[in-house]
Amino acid sequence: MNYSDTLDYLFTRLPMFQRTGPAAYKNTLANTLLLDEYYAHPHRSFKTIHVAGTNGKGSVSHMLASVLQAAGYKTGLYTSPHLKDFRERIRIDGKMMGEEAVVAWVENYRTNNELWKIEPSFFELTVAMAFDYFAQQKVDVAVIEVGLGGRLDSTNIITPEVGIITNIGLDHTNLLGETLELIAGEKAGIMKKNVPVVIGETQEETKAVFLKKAQEVNAPIYFADREYKVAYATKGIDGLQNVQVDKNSEPFYRDMKLDLLGFYQHKNLPTVLKATELLNAQGFKIDEQSLRTGLQQVREKTGLQGRWQVIGANPMVVCDTGHNLDGIKEVVEQINSTPHKSLHFVFGTVGDKNPDKVLALLPKNASYYFVKANIERALDAEALKQHAADFGLVGDTYRSVNEGFRKAMGNAGENDLVFVGGSTFVVAEIL
Repeated sequence: MNYSDTLDYLFTRLPMFQRTGPAAYKNTLANTLLLDEYYAHPHRSFKTIHVAGTNGKGSVSHMLASVLQAAGYKTGLYTSPHLKDFRERIRIDGKMMGEEAVVAWVENYRTNNELWKIEPSFFELTVAMAFDYFAQQKVDVAVIEVGLGGRLDSTNIITPEVGIITNIGLDHTNLLGETLELIAGEKAGIMKKNVPVVIGETQEETKAVFLKKAQEVNAPIYFADREYKVAYATKGIDGLQNVQVDKNSEPFYRDMKLDLLGFYQHKNLPTVLKATELLNAQGFKIDEQSLRTGLQQVREKTGLQGRWQVIGANPMVVCDTGHNLDGIKEVVEQINSTPHKSLHFVFGTVGDKNPDKVLALLPKNASYYFVKANIERALDAEALKQHAADFGLVGDTYRSVNEGFRKAMGNAGENDLVFVGGSTFVVAEIL
């Protein structure tokens, strides 16, 4: 196989949640455990940090990876989904796994699987690939982002140095539960015996769930937002966020620079700071300068995209992968705080979630460009337009994301804002 053939095998012949939705979800770790055994438990050869949560887990994972790189550790990073290239999921020190390495690994698996006869999902196989690759490359530590949920996620075979749960929101309710408490129970499944866990945001509905699980497994538990808080932030002339951080209500970090521009990073930063503190307590050596350098260079060091990413000026063009209720709330708040004359909103979503709660949040004083991403799960643009009309959102439909984007750019004046979002897959097509 060449690389194109390999991707075709991974994307079309294996059940893939991003493409087909809940039908690809496995509610058992059986395949993951078999693959782990056949590859000789590769995750045991390096240290790990496990990151779960509804929103923010991608940003937190990339921020931690950048900090660890700045501190001199050879750092693996496993995240999902990818935006443009499958290999974004598996990185070492920010560099994607090579095409040749992906081809060789999949060929080896397919040969072996003639005997093993496992039928893994796309996600199960890519987790096995990542862990094996990190072991082969002898990383010092790997930051591992949970795919969906936690308890039954394929990544949940590791015993990390620190576990992290950023927050809990209503997402994937058909798989994880209809309430915050039920979803928290699934996310809490990543807690391991005697392993410290950081909860990013204290939420009354979920706090008791986490405390109970932590007690069951004797895991020290810390609520990051009860210790660290972003007191205020400004945008510097260098284009970075300049953040002032308090710890226990006292000034702690001053003039900390972030290259991730979203206001919602103020919720993620305390999580990263507390996790770094605990890693140092576990024997890591991350000094303040490494912490500052890592946070200032996240995009450069890890390749993170799609988080309030400014991709154009005059008009200002921004994309963001926020797609669930809480993520869209943050996006709308940032839009409202961004100076602009008129708003042009290129919007698409998936069809296996009810869009009504998200549509109810979107600004009515905008021109909408309803689009359908090029995946099976995407909601038809005309159906989306009809849903949106019920919430006073007015616009036209387009045959593709790029057609809608080009129309928005053609209509926008130099003082306008063009925003692209609603779905990771919409953002992927314009980057």
